[in-house]
Amino acid sequence: MSSAKDADPTLGYLTRKDTEVKLPRPTRVKNKTPAPVQITAEQILREARERQEAEIRPPKQKITDHTELAEYRLRKRKEFEDLIRRVRWNTSVWIKYAQWEESQKDFNRARSVWERALEVDYKNHTLWLKYAEVEMKNKFINHARNVWDRAVTLLPRVDQLWYKYIHMEEMLGNVAGARQVFERWMSWMPDQQGWLSYIKFELRYNEIERARGIFERFVQCHPKVGAWIRYAKFEMKNGEVPKARNVYERAVEKLADDEEAEQLFVAFAEFEERCKETERARCIYKFSLDHIPKGRAEDLYKKFVAFEKQYGDREGIEDAIVGKRRFQYEDEVRKNPLNYDCWFDYIRLEESVGNKERIREVYERAIANIPPAEEKRYWQRYIYLWINYALYEELDAGDMERTRDVYRECIKLIPHHKFSFAKIWLLAAQFEIRQLNLTAARKILGSAIGIAPKDKIFKKYIEIELQLGNIDRCRKLYEKYLEWSPENCYAWSKYAELERSLCETDRARGIFELAIAQPALDMPELLWKAYIDFEIAEGEFERTRALYERLLDRTKHLKVWISYAKFEASAMDEDGQIQDMANDVQSEQKKQCIQHARRVFEKALTYFRSSAPELKEERAMLLEEWLNMEVSFGELGDVSLVQSKLPKKLKKRRPIATEDGPAGFEEYIDYIFPDEAQTTNLKILEAAYKWKKQKLSSGDE
Repeated sequence: MSSAKDADPTLGYLTRKDTEVKLPRPTRVKNKTPAPVQITAEQILREARERQEAEIRPPKQKITDHTELAEYRLRKRKEFEDLIRRVRWNTSVWIKYAQWEESQKDFNRARSVWERALEVDYKNHTLWLKYAEVEMKNKFINHARNVWDRAVTLLPRVDQLWYKYIHMEEMLGNVAGARQVFERWMSWMPDQQGWLSYIKFELRYNEIERARGIFERFVQCHPKVGAWIRYAKFEMKNGEVPKARNVYERAVEKLADDEEAEQLFVAFAEFEERCKETERARCIYKFSLDHIPKGRAEDLYKKFVAFEKQYGDREGIEDAIVGKRRFQYEDEVRKNPLNYDCWFDYIRLEESVGNKERIREVYERAIANIPPAEEKRYWQRYIYLWINYALYEELDAGDMERTRDVYRECIKLIPHHKFSFAKIWLLAAQFEIRQLNLTAARKILGSAIGIAPKDKIFKKYIEIELQLGNIDRCRKLYEKYLEWSPENCYAWSKYAELERSLCETDRARGIFELAIAQPALDMPELLWKAYIDFEIAEGEFERTRALYERLLDRTKHLKVWISYAKFEASAMDEDGQIQDMANDVQSEQKKQCIQHARRVFEKALTYFRSSAPELKEERAMLLEEWLNMEVSFGELGDVSLVQSKLPKKLKKRRPIATEDGPAGFEEYIDYIFPDEAQTTNLKILEAAYKWKKQKLSSGDE
């Protein structure tokens, strides 16, 4: 009972144990030490070959009478049946059994075996093929037809069965039967190869109209670009040019938006080219380039350029090349829409062509790519798209309203609370001035000062008002400017300069006084210089001296001392140009100026000697400047006054200190002044006396 339960129907009702392959148990090697005599693998194989026994072959059996034949057949059939019971699922066993029965010329038994095999696995198309081949080989045509018929009915999706069936009918000359089989197959809507085989079959028998009808059904079943192109080529091959054109036109209507539409358009254009219809071909190329997305039209562009080079005039070739470059730019901006340099190149290309609508479209697409972050560095290239757009509309297109709209939209788009661009405000204002609309220009610049004040905007606005002669507006603007940026020395200087140009000396002086009274200034030295130059120009020497003194209270910089001294030296010259005096009075006044200048140099030297002794280089430069001045005075100058004070230059070395410790020595110039040398000599004498005294006292002891 247990063995019956373990039996497996798939194994011919044998148990798994019965069908197991028993391998010999591997022997365990106890002594694993190497043998004293080593042999090679080649020797082992040669010995095995030599010791191999001769192959035992069954003796050839000769059948002499019917009884022996019957016994042989019975034994073979029993073997096959036992094998089938054991491995019923094995197709090769069934095939061998059926072929053996065929070799015994017992066709009924052979058919019985084939039928039993098909009952086991009718989905195995190999069985059907072998079965039908046996029937055909032995010229049982009706039997073979019956097998094929059953096979294609049960397995209609196996193309090989249909091909074999049709091939048999065609070999028998039964064209009508083969056509009938094809029609049965076509009702299952096979792949393209099946339809093409049917078409080739009809063409072999010159059935052109039938083939055309099949092509019509083919393109309905498989509405692909390849199918339509084959259909058109078929018509072209048969010399039916209008019909071929009609096929292409129908294909374009149905498949203009298909992914493979590029191939269809290329084939259509090449067809027209072969028919010498160059204008039609050009129209097809242009239509396709307008309808197919740029990413899929690379091959189309190449073909179009080649076509234009062959058949087109100069303009046509240029259009084709522009189209190719346009395709490249489209590809680049599709990959990276924020690549503004690529947009600039694309716009330049379109502007060279001159199609207004296309230029505007590219500009609109470009400005739609707003930078992702509100940081000025990301916007610096982007803003030039707007500027170029506005300039194009104004200068090339001549559409002033559109230009105004572009500037307005750009100003609206910029996040002024984080950053702004003075250039845009100024260009918008200058555009309005060119249109003689001063009110609008003032409104734009006023908005700029209110929303995003900048130096450039203030300067340009003041310049415009000054050119128009509106002094009161200029004053108000300067006040606003200084209210926004009170530390701006440039603004203070320019404001005072404006007042001076209007001969408003007191106002100018008042502005300078307010400026130097500011707690923080960006460039105070320029402001003081401007104030001093202003007073000198006005001939107010006493006021100038007072200014220099006030400046020296704030800073004791070397340049201030030199400037002060030069002023004192030249005060007489300035005064001498205004007043026409006698030579002796003039020379007396010159001496006074020289005395004033020397007094300034003396004060400077005293400061550097007592308050800033470490600034030796500045002190040396001051003395050089004094010496040059004394030389420039000529006979009135006294060079000996300065020469006695000049220092000696000494080259010295000092260690270079780094984080890791001393790193060698560097040379530098040191200055030894005469007063320092005397003190140094006195110190040496004191040390010598002290040493001598110590020596004498030690000798007495």
